[in-house]
Amino acid sequence: MTQTIDPVARPGSPQERVDAWLNRFESALAAGDARQAAEMFAADSYWRDLVSLTWNIKTVEGREGIAHMLESCLAHTAPAGFRTTEAPVESAGVIEAWIEFETAGGRGKGHLRLTDEGGWTLLTSLRELKGFEEPQRERRPKGAHHGTIRGRRSWAEERDRETTELGHEQQPYVVVIGGGQGGIALGARLRQLGVPALVLERNARAGDSWRKRYKSLCLHDPVWYDHLPYLPFPDNWPVFAPKDKIADWLEMYTQVMEVPYWTGSEVTSASWDDATEQWTVVVDRDGEAITLTPRQLVFATGMSGKPNIPSFPGMELFQGDQHHSSQHPGPDSYAGKRAVVIGSNNSAHDICAALWEHGAAVTMVQRSSTHIVRSESLMDIAMGDLYSERAVSSGMTTDKADMVFASLPYRIMHEFQIPVYKQIRERDADFYDRLEKAGFLLDWGDDESGLFMKYLRRGSGYYIDVGASELVADGEIALAHGKVDHLTADGVVLADGTELPADVVVYATGYGSMNGWVADLAGQEMADKVGKCWGLGSGTTKDPGPWEGEQRNMWKPTQQPGLWFHGGNLHQSRHYSLYLALQLKARYEGIPTPVYGLQEVHHLS
Repeated sequence: MTQTIDPVARPGSPQERVDAWLNRFESALAAGDARQAAEMFAADSYWRDLVSLTWNIKTVEGREGIAHMLESCLAHTAPAGFRTTEAPVESAGVIEAWIEFETAGGRGKGHLRLTDEGGWTLLTSLRELKGFEEPQRERRPKGAHHGTIRGRRSWAEERDRETTELGHEQQPYVVVIGGGQGGIALGARLRQLGVPALVLERNARAGDSWRKRYKSLCLHDPVWYDHLPYLPFPDNWPVFAPKDKIADWLEMYTQVMEVPYWTGSEVTSASWDDATEQWTVVVDRDGEAITLTPRQLVFATGMSGKPNIPSFPGMELFQGDQHHSSQHPGPDSYAGKRAVVIGSNNSAHDICAALWEHGAAVTMVQRSSTHIVRSESLMDIAMGDLYSERAVSSGMTTDKADMVFASLPYRIMHEFQIPVYKQIRERDADFYDRLEKAGFLLDWGDDESGLFMKYLRRGSGYYIDVGASELVADGEIALAHGKVDHLTADGVVLADGTELPADVVVYATGYGSMNGWVADLAGQEMADKVGKCWGLGSGTTKDPGPWEGEQRNMWKPTQQPGLWFHGGNLHQSRHYSLYLALQLKARYEGIPTPVYGLQEVHHLS
């Protein structure tokens, strides 16, 4: 017979223990007793808040950190109504529970890990503002206005009017610099929240930031990881999308989601007025100078900043082609040529492989060790439980997967990653042995935690192998090691005197911090005021301390009022665009947003 009554939780069950903890926790919060609430956590504990209490993206650690945050935020946020949304589960002495709750101004979701000592990790995230909910599902707009209306304008006419007036008669509240995946995702969020915004893209078409890259470029992340907000990829979308297919999707998405979007628009300067609390942003739009005066300015120029173009002696003497990987035109014109690629991370491998496929003689110059992980192993072992068809079949949604990932505090995330990459290392031992015998310098991160931690800490130092490593292992792509000393008319000379004949030199030398764009447009003083973007302060290679606990400056308030950064991969653009959009919406509506734990600046660039 079909069961119609929910089973009663047995005494001491995960459900009962979570309910008891949440009830006591909520009672302490309602009483304004921050210390009592903090004592409900283990001595080694972490509370990560995504905007809901702190109006920030902030992780606090230990009972003292939790108490301090609650003492600052409790009175004006009034969190309450904590409850589970599905049955908690227990494994290895840790109970995991999905929760929801409310604050004075919003509704949130979260995740709790509970041990015998008390709360171990708690994630709280703001999902909507009360009174300013997105027009979805039962709140969706009708679209058609039934009845008779004198002077009625069609949907297309209204869109034309809005497009014509925006930036002229009507000023945007938010200007987003950069119309790639990040700017488009944020623009879609702001559109749904009713925030007047304008996304500026210097290229001629939406998607050109992908369309204009080298022709062999594909996403190395799988489709389940890469959905945009509101409109997921169809079920027949390829696992690893080619760059032109992504470009066309972004262009379509921009139109369908009605993102206010200017192409051919390059920002030439931006300045902030403390008195008026607004920006003056000068835009060259297809040769016409236009001045915008937003209250909020978002740099959505990718996870990275300006290309790191090296300055080697003799570059002016070199007679062949030389360019940064971001400007690589593709391999077609280099058949039979001698190519030297400086670097050994993702772009370097992709470009080397494409050049080899088109008949070039390729040498990769490896200046430091690189972490390599085979795509198949990464997809299966590291991502399969969250972002895969297997995960979808087991009931995993994109939102839930994003929240699982967000629920792991950065301080301890490497502890979860180390066994994953140990398993990968054992599974692909023969592969790594062949690479090392070919002379390739491998690493697994400073603490053996692999790709994700390298990405989060420094945004570089790795390659997801989709074929180039086999060419390296087989000697089809030649390897050289060391620093570049200088260039000659027809080659590259390394510090040890090795001479590499070259017809083309590609500098796959990475990118600087995003605040480099701020320096260009708003001055070095403002760039230094906000400081470096990206990194956790882990004290590992290229991620200097002190410990920050969150990504520097990303998706949260900075030391410069009205200045924000939005970037990262497609997963981060999708997930964190929600929290940035809610912060901007609150300010647009005049909702008080007292920020707890505004990030200090420890590194200028």
